[in-house]
Amino acid sequence: MTVESTAARTPRRSAGSKAGTTGTKRTRTTAKKDAGTEPQLVQLLTPEGKRVKNAEYDKYVAGITPEELRGLYRDMVLTRRFDAEATSLQRQGELGLWASLLGQEAAQIGSGRATREDDYVFPTYREHGVAWCRGVDPANLLGMFRGVNNGGWDPNSNNFQLYTIVIGSQTLHATGYAMGIAKDGADSAVIAYFGDGASSQGDVAESFTFSAVYNAPVVFFCQNNQWAISEPTEKQSRVPIYQRAQGFGFPGVRVDGNDVLGVLAVTRWALERARSGEGPTLVEAFTYRMGAHTTSDDPTRYRGDEERQAWEAKDPILRLRRYLEASNHADEGFFAELEAESEALGKRVREAVRAMPDPDHFAIFENAYADGHALVDEERAQFAAYQASFADEGGN
Repeated sequence: MTVESTAARTPRRSAGSKAGTTGTKRTRTTAKKDAGTEPQLVQLLTPEGKRVKNAEYDKYVAGITPEELRGLYRDMVLTRRFDAEATSLQRQGELGLWASLLGQEAAQIGSGRATREDDYVFPTYREHGVAWCRGVDPANLLGMFRGVNNGGWDPNSNNFQLYTIVIGSQTLHATGYAMGIAKDGADSAVIAYFGDGASSQGDVAESFTFSAVYNAPVVFFCQNNQWAISEPTEKQSRVPIYQRAQGFGFPGVRVDGNDVLGVLAVTRWALERARSGEGPTLVEAFTYRMGAHTTSDDPTRYRGDEERQAWEAKDPILRLRRYLEASNHADEGFFAELEAESEALGKRVREAVRAMPDPDHFAIFENAYADGHALVDEERAQFAAYQASFADEGGN
């Protein structure tokens, strides 16, 4: 699989999003667009790869070098290659499930590279690009999805918490941690990731409340990929998600989630606010989920192809490549070397997954109770008998 082929994988979009016009009937969404009330969007790099000036956020990427730009491009390409390999492994029966980040590379790499080493990250289960930025081995991400461990890394080694499957709960963990480091007098910050669907969860609203009241140094980073499984964003909120922050008393900003420079700048700004004692910020990265919610999902059942070409043109990797080429910041040698590196990464991950040992069958009974429990002992004995039955069948 080549870099170009992975970059060109195609998205699908809702069948008209049910927001267009039918005859003379106009929906609320259409009327809002006609009135020119579309949310402001921070963008530093257009889909065509043109640099856009922004008086407020340019200073946060003013010193970026060609080498750093190539690094951002490399991060996105390798993250997408890893993601594609994981999807293939699941299809081959090597993983139980996989949640692809396809299309969201700029949102994750831009925000991940904005963090400092001493910042703490609370992810959901799709932040593979952020994990890459925090130095977590991609192969370690796959242990949980293979069912051989509960995460595969020590969160305190990289200040990157384990993946959270419960929707939205990590925002509370992040808020509590941020309140703690503020009391400790640390000048680091916390960033919590969640999706547009999770923004409707009570845990997220509660974390907004506590972070605002206690002025916690936390950045809430919402990757609005426009689909909460099969539910479009307009069924989640009547206002743009970033505007919700106003009701809790802290700022919110919407950034083009397919613009890695824009995301980098906005996240740096938000993290600096947190570190300087100005409290929480809500960043809404407006992006698109090009693939399925997970490998158990069939997006063709609820999304049409109307916006397919438009979102292909907004692809975050192609966007940065166009800029690199137009600015003479990268040559064909760089892209060729990266192609080879991406293939090597895919091979390494594939081999690592297939070499993972099966877990200890009885590990699930450990640490359930500090001092042991009669019911756990009974369940362990029942499970041991069940496992032994397979050995008996093999002997016969």
